[in-house]
Amino acid sequence: MLGEARAAGRLGEYLGKAEPAELVAGANRFGPPQGDPAIVPALKDDQLLGFVYLNSDFANATGYSGKPIQLLVGITPKGVVTGLKMVEHKEPIVLLGIPEKRVVDAVNKLIGADMDRVARGTAPAPQVDIVSGATVTVLVMGDSIVRSATKLIKGGRLGGQGGIAAAAAAPQARKTIDPGKGEIRDWETLVGDGSVRRLVLSVDDVNKAFEKSGNAAAAAHPEEGDPDDTFIDLYVADVAVPAIGRSLLGDDGYNRLAGRLKPGQQALVVAGSGRYSFKGAAYVRGGIFDRVELIQDTNSIRFRDRDHTRLGSLEAEGAPHFPEIALFVLPPEFTFDPTEPWVLQLLVQRVVGAKDKAWLTFDLGYTLPDGYIKREPAAPAQQQAATSAAPPPAVAAGPAKRAAGTPFVAEDEPLWMKIWRGNVVSIGITIAALGALTLIFFFQNSLVRRPRVYVWVRRGYLLFILVWLGWYANAQLSVVNVLTFANSLLTGFSWEYFLSAPLIFLLWAAIAAGLLFWGRGPFCGWLCPFGALQELLNNIAQAIKIPQYRLPWGLHERLWPIKYIIFLGLFGMSLYSTALAEQLAEVEPFKTTIVLKFAREWPYVIYALTTLSAGLFVERFFCRYMCPLGAALAIPGRVRMFEWLRRWPECGSPCQRCAKECPVQAIHPEGHINVNECIYCMHCQELYFDDHRCPHMIQVRLKREKRDALSSPSMRSGGTGPNTIITAGGKPINLPPVGAITPPPT
Repeated sequence: MLGEARAAGRLGEYLGKAEPAELVAGANRFGPPQGDPAIVPALKDDQLLGFVYLNSDFANATGYSGKPIQLLVGITPKGVVTGLKMVEHKEPIVLLGIPEKRVVDAVNKLIGADMDRVARGTAPAPQVDIVSGATVTVLVMGDSIVRSATKLIKGGRLGGQGGIAAAAAAPQARKTIDPGKGEIRDWETLVGDGSVRRLVLSVDDVNKAFEKSGNAAAAAHPEEGDPDDTFIDLYVADVAVPAIGRSLLGDDGYNRLAGRLKPGQQALVVAGSGRYSFKGAAYVRGGIFDRVELIQDTNSIRFRDRDHTRLGSLEAEGAPHFPEIALFVLPPEFTFDPTEPWVLQLLVQRVVGAKDKAWLTFDLGYTLPDGYIKREPAAPAQQQAATSAAPPPAVAAGPAKRAAGTPFVAEDEPLWMKIWRGNVVSIGITIAALGALTLIFFFQNSLVRRPRVYVWVRRGYLLFILVWLGWYANAQLSVVNVLTFANSLLTGFSWEYFLSAPLIFLLWAAIAAGLLFWGRGPFCGWLCPFGALQELLNNIAQAIKIPQYRLPWGLHERLWPIKYIIFLGLFGMSLYSTALAEQLAEVEPFKTTIVLKFAREWPYVIYALTTLSAGLFVERFFCRYMCPLGAALAIPGRVRMFEWLRRWPECGSPCQRCAKECPVQAIHPEGHINVNECIYCMHCQELYFDDHRCPHMIQVRLKREKRDALSSPSMRSGGTGPNTIITAGGKPINLPPVGAITPPPT
């Protein structure tokens, strides 16, 4: 009774936000809740017209925000959807840009769908329309409606599935994974016996599928290239099964994985090649892999970046090279039975207009081969009911002969090492670049004495950082990395998560060391691809005579704290919701310009272009006033141990040359350098040693020249002195010989 009351209260919390007729046509009141989870009759006076339920009570409805998208669903007793209403959501994509009506209209396509036929398997599941920029949100909503409705029907509470539900409730043999079965096998054997399942699509297959879909716009934009070219070659396997896991990950890799898995938790390896990526780019900006979905019965899940580990290669003998290999660990709360069939659904998108996309799904079915399964006699009815609510049996998480409770054997090579092995060239190039930058810093005095050489060394290095490290390797750091690190310290730190991205890890390690020596400058001034793009564009702007603006010192001093406010706001939000903080971190245009190379929705592109345009007139505008990552680095950067930037006593009083020429105005009028704002461009050090621009050095040079002139042979007794040419207005003045000059009378 308590459970029913709680379920009824959950549904009742939202019923007040909708009128009965909005969900079931003709209804004028709701009846009392029924069952657990609760459904509510929709009545016209005393006549039953249908039922209303909450989608999240029956199916996964978790969106980008990590919280359920709550929908009230109206459905007839025969299983036909009659109405939908979104009553609550926390989706930042919908809250911040895309109209809610547009999302709801896309999902309303399901109204009128006969879910009884879907539950019986006589009709395919209906699909919703894609909304560009909110793909995952719309798909989650649509899937939750379809799966919740079919679950109600299969459970005998709606439609004509009562007999099937009763049959399903009959005692069946209990199936578990047998950890003692199976041996390490090569790739060909794994594929041949079904341990690894495959989906291969050619360009022609995809084009024909869009033609058959009836979407004329999609058919009019066919995939280009040879029809026989591979569009995608996709493989999947359950590597929590000991024999499969050891074959694909190796003994050490499997032991490492098993140490992470909780009882009953599963993990999948997904590998793909071809022109279409099963990962896509959504996980970069939103943390969700929107192109693949795991489906079992009425449960489904789209993996998030926290569930994902990149793999460099597969250990099975004869395994081909895959450009994309992902290890996905299923969340412990997701109900999944590895002994029952499941489907990995691939979403194939096609752009059909400036804002519109069409999409189709292709199913990669998976059934664990019988050789890995152990069957036990059915339990008595009472025990069967008691155990039906228990989680799936635990999968053996270690060697088959390991006794229960025995600690796992420490492995010599964890999974992250395999990732590093697969990126040896990129790692080597990155280490070489970091080494070159270290040499530049340690020998900066020798380099800045040659301004022409230094300028081209700096521009060449920034160009390398932009093109190779940024656009090619996508190693653009973000304030999201800082928020993730801080969150991991609170929720459970794991080195493996951070080591799984080698270039990002190397950069952060270098920055941590650099903070002790130089502050934030090494990253902001040299290693940030977006910062490099800003500076190079400003160099071009100056070359073509675009006017440069220098903000008054008082205004500049009041604007630079903005970036600290942005960072503290994001950090505070991350303590409440990391997912929401990641969305707000779009204040950084890094993903749009560097990672996605402007292949994004137009609001993001316009924002990125606006910040870059501002930098054409005010050098490094974004770095100075808006960058939360720069603020995050400046705070610990104050603990630096050395002062590498030299100053003369005259700097600031009376000389203001360095302060006026500093590209980011990091030098106070009093002469001292604000290390929180300094990007270590070393322009002030060029001036420091330049005896034609620095007033102090000019005086030193003139004194030296005078001393040299007085000590020269021409100035000795009997000499004629130096042959000095005096000019006025750029022309030499002819003076009479010294002997011809008559002193004035006294």
